Amino acid sequence: SATSTIDQFDDLSLQTVVKRAEELARLAPENPEHMPLAGSQNFPDGIGYIPATAAITPDTRAEAVLKSIQVCKDAKLQAAGFLENTTGFNAFMNSKGLFGYDRDTDVIFSVTTRNAEGTASGYAARGFNDINKLDTLSATKIAATKANGSKGAKAIEPGKYTVILEPVAATYMLENMFRFDARQADEGRSFLSKPGGGTRLGEKLMDEKVTIYSDPYNTELPGNTWNRDGQRLEKTTWIDKGVVKNLSYSRYWAEKKGVKPVPGPSNIIMEGGTASLEDLIKSTERGILVSRLWYIRMVDQQTLLLTGLTRDGTFYIENGKIMYPVKNFRFNESPVIMLNNVEALGKPERSISVESYRSYLIPPMKIRDFTFSSLSDAV
Repeated sequence: SATSTIDQFDDLSLQTVVKRAEELARLAPENPEHMPLAGSQNFPDGIGYIPATAAITPDTRAEAVLKSIQVCKDAKLQAAGFLENTTGFNAFMNSKGLFGYDRDTDVIFSVTTRNAEGTASGYAARGFNDINKLDTLSATKIAATKANGSKGAKAIEPGKYTVILEPVAATYMLENMFRFDARQADEGRSFLSKPGGGTRLGEKLMDEKVTIYSDPYNTELPGNTWNRDGQRLEKTTWIDKGVVKNLSYSRYWAEKKGVKPVPGPSNIIMEGGTASLEDLIKSTERGILVSRLWYIRMVDQQTLLLTGLTRDGTFYIENGKIMYPVKNFRFNESPVIMLNNVEALGKPERSISVESYRSYLIPPMKIRDFTFSSLSDAV
């Protein structure tokens, strides 16, 4: 097999790119994992396209950004950020009659706020399919409040703390485990690998409060209804009350293992409760509020041990109240262990990963025994 790409769509260009792919395929060595082309099937229409977002103009973006800038001016803060909207489509077809087409819209806003001295900062990010759900004013007010509230941060000892992770922080942490791939697990390359061989399908790995699923028809987070392997995507539960419920199988790996193919997720939704972030803070005797995590890197693939930093607003909580800002920490923690230590989950909200800028539905979460290994001088 071979791949060729092009960014022109007239008939001659399309004929040229197909011919180029055919020529490359004749030169390529035989693929031992090649699967026959999938045949024709019907894919339902997705729900990710919103006409109002597709109709965004430069004036629309300017008005939204102006609201954000005005908040920062009023708060005597400097700001940097972006607002980006996209309207696109994906389509694929093969010579066996398989055809898929989907279109979507997206708008993403983020802002970082800092004081003139560069000693305090705040952050907010929002992403939606529907521009009508984007409120740059309220998001920037949150970032500004964090920046002005972060001045004079105190150093406290690293160690194990109860933490409240806001959705942006939790999303970046959890994104590293959202590939529930059977092949990686079978080959011993995943937290879903069983010691000695096999997978941990059916095992309880997390607290019973944890349920994670994908659903391309979720109205708050629409996803693709098909993948490029020619598989139809449907609602699939990956973790059910802490138990590994499903793993994704490509057509090749499913045939090798004698099971039904299970496509991977096009979106991720984590169930939560009804509590607000403020409710989680009020319920905490001693702990740390983490607004955002940054620069996360893998330490151990099999345990998903990660290391990274807090930033843009880290605060000490005592007797249900935010007492004062604290200096940032380096952490060493696994999201698998973290989700074993869940004390409470709030109401899920659409959140953006600061690494991939993908959107997820993730609740704020209260976690016990989160490991901070050292202090950081970062703002």
